Formats: sequence, C-alpha cells, structure tokens
Amino acid sequence: MNLSREHGRLMRLASGAALATALVLIAAKAFAWWLSGSVSLLAGLTDSLLDGAASLLNLIAVNYALRPADEDHRYGHGKAEALAGLGQAVFIAISAVLVGIRGFERLQDPQEITATGIGVAVMLLSLGMTALLLVFQRHVVKVTGSTAIRADSLHYASDLLLNTSILAALLLAAYGWQRADALFGIAIAAYILWSALTIVRESAAVLMDKELPLEISERMTQLALNVPGVLGAHDLRTRMSGTRWFVQLHLDLPASLSLHEAHDKCVAVEQIIREEFPRAEVLVHADPQH
Repeated sequence: MNLSREHGRLMRLASGAALATALVLIAAKAFAWWLSGSVSLLAGLTDSLLDGAASLLNLIAVNYALRPADEDHRYGHGKAEALAGLGQAVFIAISAVLVGIRGFERLQDPQEITATGIGVAVMLLSLGMTALLLVFQRHVVKVTGSTAIRADSLHYASDLLLNTSILAALLLAAYGWQRADALFGIAIAAYILWSALTIVRESAAVLMDKELPLEISERMTQLALNVPGVLGAHDLRTRMSGTRWFVQLHLDLPASLSLHEAHDKCVAVEQIIREEFPRAEVLVHADPQH
C-alpha cells in the first residue's frame, strides 16, 4: 500500500510539472513569435499550446487512474492512462499537421525573421526546462511504469528535438538562410507525427492486454519453479493496467498434498514473484500431478 501511495505521489507530481512547464513555455514562445514572426517559433508555440492541453488531459487521467478498485472496476482504473495516451497522440498529430502546413506556406513565400535574439533566448529557456522535466519524468516512469507519464515523456522528448531545431533555424536565419526556418518547421512536423504514432502503438498495446516482455514472463516462471515442491509451471499469462501488472499461472503440485499444503505452495509462489516484481498481482491455480 505504501508503494502504491508513493507511485501515485510521483505520478501526480510529474503530470503537474509537465502542465506547469507547458504554461511557462506558451507565454515565452508567444512573446518571441509575436516579435520575430518565425515559422519555427510558431511551430514551437503551436506545439506548446497542444502540450498544455495534452498535459491537462494527462493530469486528469492520472488522478482518475489512481482511484482504487470499486465494484464496477475490480481491476482498478489504470487503463485511463492508456486512453490519455491516445488523447495525447491526437493532440500531437494535430500539432504536426498545423506546423507542416505553415512550413510549406513559408517555403513558398520566405519572409525575413526579426528579433532573433529574443527567439534564441526563449529557445534556450525551453531546452533547459524541457530537459529538466524529461529527467524527472523518466525517473517516474522507471519507478512506476506509468503508461501516461511514458507517453508524456515521449511527447516532451520530441519537444527537446523540436526546440533544438528551432534554435538552429533561428541562428541560420540570422546569417541569411531564410528558407532554413521553413525547412526545419517541416522536418519538425514530420518528427512530431512519428512521435504521435509511437504513443498510439504503446497505448493500444496496453488497451489490447499485450503480454509483458518475454524475459519478465520467463523470470516469473523460473521464480515459481524455485519454490520447493513445485513440479512445474505453465500457462502463465500477463497484462498491464496503469502501474499494475496482472499475472496468472498454473502450478503442477504433487497430488498427495493436502489442500492446506497446496494453498501454502501457491502463496509462496505469489510472494516470491511479488518480491522481485512489486507491481505484480499474482493469481495461482494448482494442478495435481500423480
């Protein structure tokens, strides 16, 4: 229970930090774009606006996903995280389309970019804030395995590349390479769209109850076989919902065991798996073997 509370605290903190970062960068990029007219900065502003909407959606979804199981949701509400990931993918895809359209328009009608100094300063601020957020998000993902925070992390990882590209475009434009701004905007749009597809794949895998990685399943089977008296383990099935893993497996036990003894073996297997994988909820079925 303490572990679940700590995971919840980290997830709420990470989703709140993402929303706060997006709001700060929206204000900074809007000011810089208004002064410079850069299509790359517009790309960054558009992306940050959608970041804010996606992060707000993520914050709501994380709080809902952390609600305890109830009579209508006996496995909890964890899949709300995957639904939030799909929602984020929609926001990101819209961002990519808008940026790409604006980039092609500016490619056909290049315009001089002004106030590049302000733009460069804002992009350096964006890089610093995004990098710090990513470090924290990845720590939270490592600890909790949260699908929603992982999707947000992929999102902001693409932002890191986006902001780097915008910075390069502004510096090149300052030396007279005006078309570089539009070309970088188009390239950024393509990468953002690819990030959206990545998030869709990961979220869909959770919603479709994709198995945990093979090495984890094999390790769980080996742990079960390490319990004295267990003759075999088979039909192991796994799935993920939010930060929880749900595991089912069958044990081959001597038919001579009493019901009480067989129950103790099943409990021992559940405990040894949960000791190594604290996020796992394990259900064991005993099969008698003569």
